[in-house]
Amino acid sequence: MKYLIVGLGNTGEEYQNTRHNIGFLVLDALARTSNTVFADKRYGSVCSFKYKGREFILLKPSTFMNLSGNAVNYWLQKEKIEIQNMLVIVDDFALPTGIIRMRPKGSDGGHNGLAHINSVLGTNEYPRIRIGIGNSFHKGTQRNYVLGK
Repeated sequence: MKYLIVGLGNTGEEYQNTRHNIGFLVLDALARTSNTVFADKRYGSVCSFKYKGREFILLKPSTFMNLSGNAVNYWLQKEKIEIQNMLVIVDDFALPTGIIRMRPKGSDGGHNGLAHINSVLGTNEYPRIRIGIGNSFHKGTQRNYVLGK
C-alpha cells in the first residue's frame, strides 16, 4: 500500500525556514529520520521510504503554495494513491505556536494551499495536519509574519 505525505511551502532561498514552510520542514525531518534524500522531479521534490510493508512518498510541491493542487493531483495519479491515503501538512496562524491539529477532512480555513488542493481535487475529504505558527503580528503585517523566519 502507498501513501502520499505532502508538506506545503514555497520554493526558493527567500522562503527557507519561514513559518509558511513548516510543511517542508516537517518532511525534511521525516526524510532525515528515514535515511532518504529528496530529488527534484516533476512538480516538486520527492523521496520515499518503506515502513512495515507500506511505501510512503514525501512531496514538497515546487508549484508554490497557492498552486499546490497541481502537484498533489499529479502525484496522486502518477502513484495511483487514493485520496484517503494522502496527508497534507500545513502552517496555521489561527493556532498557537506549536499546537498541532489533526483532522480527517475539513475546510481550507483560509489557507490558500489547502483551498487550491480542494479546488483541483474537487473535495476536502482528505487528512491534514495543521501546525500552529501563532499570530503575533499587528494588523496588516500578516504576510511579513507568515513569511518570517
